Amino acid sequence: MRFVLPAKRRTRPPLARALSVILGLAVVGVLMVFGLVVAGVLLVGGVVLLAIRQWKSAGRPAVTRAARQPEALEGEFVVLREGRHAAH
Repeated sequence: MRFVLPAKRRTRPPLARALSVILGLAVVGVLMVFGLVVAGVLLVGGVVLLAIRQWKSAGRPAVTRAARQPEALEGEFVVLREGRHAAH
């Protein structure tokens, strides 16, 4: 059985290397700008949505915690003491 190694790649010319680095940086820059635009749109949309909700709720009277019925659990309760255990 014979192993054949792939031929050695030739190195690129310095101009091609420089151009590929510049192209890569440009692509990364475009992606960063696109991400910042998306983040800005989400931020502005969230602020607008919050402002609309606040504006709509301004007409309604505020319900305070004291005005509502106290929340309580209904049912039968057994007080357990440390000396006695409940029979299940």
